[in-house]
Amino acid sequence: MKNSKRIIYGILLTAIVFLLATLAGRSIKLNTYSFITHTVMLILSIALIYGFKKYVNYKIALPKFKKTVKPILFGFFTAVIVNALIVALTKGLGGEIEHNFVFDMMSPLQIFLLIFIYASVAEEVLFRGFLQNILNPLQGIGIKIFKRHISVPVMISAVAFSIVHLVLITSGANAFFIVRTLVLTFVLGLIAGYYQEKYDNNAYAIIVHMSGNFLGVIAALLMNF
Repeated sequence: MKNSKRIIYGILLTAIVFLLATLAGRSIKLNTYSFITHTVMLILSIALIYGFKKYVNYKIALPKFKKTVKPILFGFFTAVIVNALIVALTKGLGGEIEHNFVFDMMSPLQIFLLIFIYASVAEEVLFRGFLQNILNPLQGIGIKIFKRHISVPVMISAVAFSIVHLVLITSGANAFFIVRTLVLTFVLGLIAGYYQEKYDNNAYAIIVHMSGNFLGVIAALLMNF
């Protein structure tokens, strides 16, 4: 398959899966739509990986503990720094600080299970497991950031991961909250993609994603108490 086709098929199929999963979650009325959304996303992502196994070299394995320290720290502190900067900017511009709408829909336990764990797995299988992997032949092309090679597949998957979060517009979230989410998901996407590519293991991307989401678990617990 030509690289141009990989990009077109990868982005198009990823968008379709995300759209179908989102529509399914909003059509099937449960206490929280996250379970349905991410279940559909995970099933369709696995189907894509299997259906395109000739072009998608998907690998996932239990990572070595010593190699998880940096991904965990980068994921968590990226969330802390991005949130702090955007909150400071929002206050400086006189905007309203808005908390994540899922805090009003889920208990801390649900956030831990469905956002911290389940959403991290489902979204990484789609965006890094399928999309980034189908673009693997483009790994050699990229840019240097802090002396680290950030490849085209990593950048494309990060941009796609960020852009799909524009769906928050339909939730009524304010502009500052949406910008904060877009910036955070893009940076986390770059870090997740980098570590997946470095170790050729989707588990590292999931770890970074979980680390970034952990701040939300802490916030939910603090709000609950």
